[in-house]
Amino acid sequence: MKGKKIIVAGAGKSGIAATGLLLRNGAKVILYDGNTEINADELKKTFEYNENFDVVLGELTDEVLDGTDLFVISPGISLESPFVEKVKAKGIEIWGEIELAYYFNNGKIAAITGTNGKTTTTTLVGEIFKNYTEDYLVVGNIGLPFTQFADSTNINTLVAAEISSFQLETIVDFCPNVSAILNLTPDHLNRHHTFDNYADAKLRIAENQTENDYMIINYDDEETRKRTEKITNVHKVYFSHKIVPDEGAYTRDGKIYIRENDEDEYVLDIDGINILGEHNLENVLAAVAIAYYMKIPTEIIRETVYAFKGVEHRIEFVREVKGIKYYNDSKGTNPDAAIKAVKAMDSMTFLIGGGYDKESDYDEWVETFPGVVKKIVLMGATADKIERCCKSHGFNEIVKVESLKDAVEYCYEHAKPGDNVLLSPACASWDMFKSYEERGTLFKVYVNGLEDN
Repeated sequence: MKGKKIIVAGAGKSGIAATGLLLRNGAKVILYDGNTEINADELKKTFEYNENFDVVLGELTDEVLDGTDLFVISPGISLESPFVEKVKAKGIEIWGEIELAYYFNNGKIAAITGTNGKTTTTTLVGEIFKNYTEDYLVVGNIGLPFTQFADSTNINTLVAAEISSFQLETIVDFCPNVSAILNLTPDHLNRHHTFDNYADAKLRIAENQTENDYMIINYDDEETRKRTEKITNVHKVYFSHKIVPDEGAYTRDGKIYIRENDEDEYVLDIDGINILGEHNLENVLAAVAIAYYMKIPTEIIRETVYAFKGVEHRIEFVREVKGIKYYNDSKGTNPDAAIKAVKAMDSMTFLIGGGYDKESDYDEWVETFPGVVKKIVLMGATADKIERCCKSHGFNEIVKVESLKDAVEYCYEHAKPGDNVLLSPACASWDMFKSYEERGTLFKVYVNGLEDN
């Protein structure tokens, strides 16, 4: 990369990390963003090596693009953006931030994708790595850009990477030692347009793997199992709580085992797992398989799973107030994730839903309501759409509110002892909040402010 002219598109967390990596390694970098409100002078002060650095805001001109050796795009930017089409037309190679990190990486990578469960599984795999070695990273869509650390890795570094469909759209040579696909249900259709496009992006995680690498597949998710049948370039193993696979992780008599070479190795007791729901059993099975094929001893895997308490914003117990339990599932940003949260509830529930419209279909979510959801409290851009869906399925216990604070107060006033209150929106947060983390954090602030007397 030394002396190369490289444009990094997107001045967010991912773009900043990619720029830093390139500057540390001698590239001449232009950080481009279409937002003219950004303070270019402040951005320049961020980087130590700023004599090789410039910022361009607004229009991306031919003059700026001339002589560019590589274009690095942040995952939040659509490949259909007009300026990206312009870059393609000029024949400039486009890499995503994950591809750039892979170029500099020297460690062993476990890459985890799927529609739901990525963060929980990646976090658990990261905890297993942490208990095995000090030389580990937890990166990717989980929050820390891989490019921030890629050039500090060595052959002993273990990397747990949560990889999104947006990141997989722009890989070239990216090849993890172990890949995992947890499940596939429609999501991000506003970006990918069709489920096939979305699923195809996810399947790219194994595109460059060989028979020396492992692909971990959820046997119990029919869509994942069917779509991975056509993949033949990699050593495929499965995880399941319904069948015993020829090779992989499975459950039997309340225990988890690994099967390899027709032999079964005990890993752990299921009743030692601390995270709620069948979907979390799947996440644990995935993490067990990933860690095992990353050569982590089973005793380390066992100890870590037993100690794991889950991930913030994912069916997170917040507090009990006046006999009512409050759960934060702000990370339930699509219907399939929200279905899993509803199914994890053990009593009648006031459900808070709605948010940014990702063009999702809510029918299957609403079909889980009878016998569990006492009332749905809707907010945000999708409130009317979800209300229509509820009524079309004969579910009429609907309230609409203006804010998350109003939703919490409504539930506090109307729920009875023994009920649950669950924030699981089935939608992204961007219509009202900066992120699902902000939404979940505010929910906890409001819940923790309720009087318990």
